[in-house]
Amino acid sequence: MASRRPKDPGVLHGHHVVSGPELRAAMEAARDADETVRVRRRVLHGVVLVLLIGLIAAGILLALAIINGRLKIPAAAPVPAPVSSCPATMFDFTPSDKINLNVYNSTSRPGLARSVADEFLARKFVVGNVANVNAGYRGVAEVVSGTAGQAAAFTVQRNVPGSDYFQDGRSDASVDVILAQDYKALVPPELVDQTPGKLSCPRENRRTADMDKLPVMPTAAPAP
Repeated sequence: MASRRPKDPGVLHGHHVVSGPELRAAMEAARDADETVRVRRRVLHGVVLVLLIGLIAAGILLALAIINGRLKIPAAAPVPAPVSSCPATMFDFTPSDKINLNVYNSTSRPGLARSVADEFLARKFVVGNVANVNAGYRGVAEVVSGTAGQAAAFTVQRNVPGSDYFQDGRSDASVDVILAQDYKALVPPELVDQTPGKLSCPRENRRTADMDKLPVMPTAAPAP
C-alpha cells in the first residue's frame, strides 16, 4: 500500500491558510501605509497654512503701506473727451470769382445739379464738374473741401443754408457741393451774409455716420 503524504498545514481544502507571521506582516504593512498618508496630509496642511499666513501678512503690510502713504495706487487715466473735427478758424468771406466749385446732385430730382450750378455761375463762381452721384447723405447739402479750400467752403456755405461741411484729403482749394434730399434753394444773393465766421459742421450725433458715407467723386456723365 502506498504511503500517504503528510498534509501541508498551510493548505486547507485547496486554499492557503494565512499564518500568524504572515498576518502580522500584512498588518504592519497596512499601518506603515496609513502612517505615510497621514504624514503627507500633515505636510500638505502645513504648506497651505504657511501660504495663507503669508498672504494675510502681505495683505496687512500692503494696507499699512497704502494708509501711511508709502505706496500709491495709480488712478485710472480719464477718458479723453471726443475731439470735434470741425475747424475752429474764423474765415473771411472770399470773393466768389476766386472759388472753383463742383456741383453734384444726390437726389432723385433730375436736372438739379445743372440748375444750381447755373445759379452759382450767375453769382460769379467758377463752376467745374456738374454731375449726379449716389451719396447716401441725409440732410440739405454737403460742402466738401481739403484744408486749402476751407475759406472758400465757408463762402459756399453762406450761399447754401443748412449745409454741413466735411473735410477730405484733397490738396487743392476746390470745393464740392453735394445736394441732398432736403435741399430747397440757395440764399438770395442780396441776403448772403458776408461777415467773418466759422464753418458749419454736422451735429455730433450725426458726424460719424455721415463721414462714413462721404462720397468718392465719380467720373459720371454730366447731369442733364
